[in-house]
This record gives sequence, C-alpha cells and structure tokens, in this order.
Amino acid sequence: MDESRTTPLTPEQFAHLGDGAIAYVKPIMSDEVRALFPDAPAVQPGLKLFALYSAHGAPIVIAPSRDAAIANAMENELHTVSLH
Repeated sequence: MDESRTTPLTPEQFAHLGDGAIAYVKPIMSDEVRALFPDAPAVQPGLKLFALYSAHGAPIVIAPSRDAAIANAMENELHTVSLH
C-alpha cells in the first residue's frame, strides 16, 4: 500500500471534522438575526453584522464586526478558518 496517499474521509467523518474546535465567520444582514437566533431581541434592519458559526454550521454568536466575532472565537478557544 502506498502510504503517501491519504484515505478520503467518509461524509460522516467530514461532517464531524473540527467538532468543538473550529469555527468560521460569515457576514450577515441584521434581517437574518431572528432566523439564526429566534429569541434574539429586535435588531435595526439593514445593518451588516458578523455571525460566528460552529464547524457544523450552527450559529454561535452575532457580532458588530468581524474582529469582535474572531475575538469571541478566541475567548472560547475556537480556531477560525476562512471559507472560499
């Protein structure tokens, strides 16, 4: 067996990649806040905000800036990754 080749992840393994350790930041509009956090207070419409998501895509926090979202990730020992 050629050990220089990697074994592809199964869809289930890929879905759990980064559980509890990896997060990503995505810009959102304030109009989307209620869909992500149904219990959130009303937010002025039309504002650009930033959401921190878990590796699974579950929203963690909404922040007024990308830097604030990343700071929240760091405080919670999460590593942020870029999505392309």
